[in-house]
Amino acid sequence: MKKYIYKLTIILLFAGVLVSCDKELDQVPFDGFASDNAFVTAQDFENGIRGVYLGLIRGGFYGSSDAGSMLSAPDVLSDNTTLVPTSRNTKRFLHDYNYNASTTMLTFYRDVYVTVYHANQVLFYAESFEGESKANIVAEAKALRALAHFNLVSVYGKIPTQSSDANGSLGIAYVTEADPNIQPARMPVGEVYGMIVQDLLDARAGINQTNPAGRMGKDAINVLLSRVYLYMGQWQNSIDAANAVTTAVAPRDAVVGVWEDTSQAGLVFYIPNESPTLGNAIGVTWSQGGVNSLIPEYVASLQLNNLYASDDIRGEAYIFDASSGGIPYNGIKKLFARPGGQPGVVDYKILRAAEAYLNKAEAYFNIGNETAARQALDQVRTRRYLTPPSGETGTALRDAIRLERRLEFAFEYQRFFDLKRWNLPVQRTNAGYIADGSGTPSDVLTLAAGSNKFQLPIAQESLDANPSLQQNPGY
Repeated sequence: MKKYIYKLTIILLFAGVLVSCDKELDQVPFDGFASDNAFVTAQDFENGIRGVYLGLIRGGFYGSSDAGSMLSAPDVLSDNTTLVPTSRNTKRFLHDYNYNASTTMLTFYRDVYVTVYHANQVLFYAESFEGESKANIVAEAKALRALAHFNLVSVYGKIPTQSSDANGSLGIAYVTEADPNIQPARMPVGEVYGMIVQDLLDARAGINQTNPAGRMGKDAINVLLSRVYLYMGQWQNSIDAANAVTTAVAPRDAVVGVWEDTSQAGLVFYIPNESPTLGNAIGVTWSQGGVNSLIPEYVASLQLNNLYASDDIRGEAYIFDASSGGIPYNGIKKLFARPGGQPGVVDYKILRAAEAYLNKAEAYFNIGNETAARQALDQVRTRRYLTPPSGETGTALRDAIRLERRLEFAFEYQRFFDLKRWNLPVQRTNAGYIADGSGTPSDVLTLAAGSNKFQLPIAQESLDANPSLQQNPGY
């Protein structure tokens, strides 16, 4: 982390949502952010935890940084997108696996650890706080700390199910101290995942069943915990966490509305993005302009586009027919706009109930319970297709589960990590960026399974600032 951190100067609550924006942050030294007087009353801690949530929408975390963030990198790195060569070429170094060890994802690394620092401050001062809301505040801070570290280790470390040596390989520094001067070393992957799980279990025990919009509740913890266990290969624990989720999967007739912000069906954790409190144009990560004047950075790959059956509502919800100057595109509709709204201004959607069922389906398959796996899978498929497929067994069932995960979470922060944990290659086709597959294809079409480039390099600036850090192999 750098020696300076951004301090919130305005944290307000409006209509029960987190309200602030990057323009309302001032840069001050770490030791200038909090003092014994900053966390005294219950309202102080409410403001403090909202400040931690604000970290999630920083440009490099779930924001629209041109250098890549959780909002974009997992799909840019995968087979779900095709680069438009006439664009600004943002994030191209990720798409081409041409990482620059000096700067790659530096903003992501900084912004996530800034969020961790704020969470640790809340936890530090909460030790001497005895207000009524203490348990919930502490739980939220631990959940956000776990989410931050989980994203970091997914990017920079191996995933436990990826290879037999993954748990002993380089993970990340799991930071639990509110001290800007520490220089922690990277822990093994297995230890990092153990700490993520412990934070989430602590959070689940103390968090409210529901919290105001823009904040995590018990269902959000259980969805995330189910995914963490899935990545660890702890199948029954993944199933148990998924079974604890009470939010229903969004019905078919609400799916389009979820991505146009006219419905919140199936959402277990999202951050409202409303003007004048936020109003961030996060969709710029994929494109600018309107339907008939689109300036895309990336488009949906023809390979992905063709996987959506004609009766699969996700094809309509996630991809749209766009054009510019007579050139047609398979535009990425997730993050595009609300009906009649400003391009790119939509809510931040971070966790959804559908994942609990897809996690369950995969975990049940891996313990040999194909009947339960199909039942969990069909909880999603019956809400997406008019005539859903079903009845697969064996390898066909495994492949169906993987396919539905790709279709459900396209452009939603997961595809690269799924390929990575399954130890599969990224295999793009040579179709171009124009809607029918003509035009220039992406330069690099394959990333071999097991490549060191599935673990991104830590930027040199971070290594220089913390001599205890070790670079990933191959960089």
